[in-house]
Amino acid sequence: MTQLTNLSKMKYTLLLLNLFLSFFLFGQQTPAPKQDIPILVMGATTHIGNGEVIESSMVAFENGKFTIIGNIAMAQGFSDYKIIHANGLHLYPGLIALNTTIGLKEIDAVRATRDLDELGNINPNLNAAIAYNTDSRVTPTIRSNGVLLAQVTPQGGRISGQSSIMQLDAWNWEDALVKVKDGVHLNWPNYFSRKGWYGRKIEKSKNYQTLVTEIREYFEEAKSYNLTDNPKVKNLKFEAMKGLFLKSKKLYVHTNFVKAIKDAIHLFNKFDLKIVIVGGADAWRIPDLFVENDIPVILTQVNRLPSFPDEDIDQPYLTPKWLAEKNVLFAIANNGMWQQRNLPFHAGQAVNFGLDPERAIQAITLDAAEIIGIDKHFGSIEKGKSATFVICNGDILDIKSSKIRYAFINGREIDLDNKQKVLYRKYQQKYNQEIKK
Repeated sequence: MTQLTNLSKMKYTLLLLNLFLSFFLFGQQTPAPKQDIPILVMGATTHIGNGEVIESSMVAFENGKFTIIGNIAMAQGFSDYKIIHANGLHLYPGLIALNTTIGLKEIDAVRATRDLDELGNINPNLNAAIAYNTDSRVTPTIRSNGVLLAQVTPQGGRISGQSSIMQLDAWNWEDALVKVKDGVHLNWPNYFSRKGWYGRKIEKSKNYQTLVTEIREYFEEAKSYNLTDNPKVKNLKFEAMKGLFLKSKKLYVHTNFVKAIKDAIHLFNKFDLKIVIVGGADAWRIPDLFVENDIPVILTQVNRLPSFPDEDIDQPYLTPKWLAEKNVLFAIANNGMWQQRNLPFHAGQAVNFGLDPERAIQAITLDAAEIIGIDKHFGSIEKGKSATFVICNGDILDIKSSKIRYAFINGREIDLDNKQKVLYRKYQQKYNQEIKK
């Protein structure tokens, strides 16, 4: 019996190893070379990213930067440019995936491919960027739906570490880096706990206040440490918190419920920190609190069930519209890794429930860029900004019509092929051959 068990374990291990190798080594793609010729896109409907739309536009870029944005009537004297005729197509800024584990995890069942967390409960000194895997087979499947930038975020523990912003076509993590250590991620204690069959019974957590007190004391210690000019003993964890108190970094507080959101805002206002609420399921209940405190929200998983049985079944879809009406700065995100390919369709779901389409695009481009501090260079189609954008056949927010035709990162045309497309072509050919027989 023991021998059979060991044999089964060995077979299982070999199966996972084979899966890993086939997945990881399949169809490695070469990053695109630097832009070497100016390019002009003519005729597309350009969605600037700030709510503006230019019909029959012309968009020119050179050396990785936008140089001209305007109407096609201006298109004269561009003989030295490569021309992309985009009549009937739509041009959008590259989409930005926030709070994602892209490049930190490959296959859940293979421990060696998971590099998204670390031992210990308090790890503010961890930097997600150096663990980022540019050869991930997941990344091309995400790019093919328009996601070109990502906030790569560690997970686990009370303080997970620091996220970094990466562009999704590079040889190594150094080349991919857009912004290093943009902020520290804190998982706020759960105010509610679920018990019973399928977690149907919801109760207040008994140790909630104790855990909040521990967070307050830790931040007090970190602040005191960083007020000292030359501490005798270096504390790497407290050193990593320094940017929070200097306001060069943001504190991303992961929490959902009203009580927890209010407690977090109240606490960190005392420390005068720049915070962002991540999750924000209950943000629709207290929009004025976010506006008054100038705190943005990263809404995760718009396409989901409501948090409580007595909520409207449509509430998660309605929340973006309600926040927009109250002038809350928010972005739409999607938890996880491969799920990021559905990011534009989560924004599209909010459009189906009343959010203005251009506002939905803004929530996954310019507003997302503003929240993570890269809006001076990314997030919109504007002169002088990075030429990071996509050209789409159909509405990028519509799962039925969206088909990305071109993608550029810093002016470099990106390969939009991926493993799933290769397999589709392979088996399409197979069944076509069988039909001919």
